[in-house]
Formats: sequence, C-alpha cells, structure tokens
Amino acid sequence: MIPDPEGVAHFVAPGFRIRFTGNRPMSKPGDTSAFNAKRYAWVKKRIERTEVVAGGTPEETVVYSLGTLYGAWPDGTPFEGNRYVDRYVISHGLITEMDVWNDSAEWLLVRAGLATP
Repeated sequence: MIPDPEGVAHFVAPGFRIRFTGNRPMSKPGDTSAFNAKRYAWVKKRIERTEVVAGGTPEETVVYSLGTLYGAWPDGTPFEGNRYVDRYVISHGLITEMDVWNDSAEWLLVRAGLATP
C-alpha cells in the first residue's frame, strides 16, 4: 500500500488493466494510490493469505490476496477489519490484470447513515 508507482512498474505488463472498487477502470499502479488518497487519510493492508488458483500456466495464472485494511478515514477516524480481496492475473511473471474489492463503500454508507451495520 506504499505509493511507489515507479518501483512497481517493472512488475506489470504492457497493457496492464485494473478494475478498482466500484468497477473503476485504471491503467497504472499510481491510479490506485491517487484514488486511495481521496478516500482515506491513510490505509494499509494486513495480508492474511495468498492463494494461487490450480491449473495455472506460464501464460496465465490467477493469484488472490485476501486480508483486511486498516487506517483512517479523511476526518482522521481510525478503522480496521475492512475486508479486501485482490485478484491478479499473471503472465510470464508480470501482472496483466488486477481486480480490487473491499468493504469500504459499505462502511462509508453506514457512516453517512444510509445503511445499517
């Protein structure tokens, strides 16, 4: 979760695609950091496990990262236990696709009084 777009650029393939929370299309790692900077004062991950889907090949292997997010909302209110799932498609050692899901939208609805916990 440390914003380092240049540092991670060598891990992604040309044409890299991200589908971020809310099905937001993004095309580079820095896009996710910019989005998170608006949603959170700060945020980090607790990776609980990584799963590699059986049957992968050098051309395509799917990997999941599962855990929770912790951090603070823009007003400084801390949070933890916010579940996330990241899905990566790897081809010849490079990330070609990334899908990101987490509970933040639901938690923001509760904070706004639009949903119940």
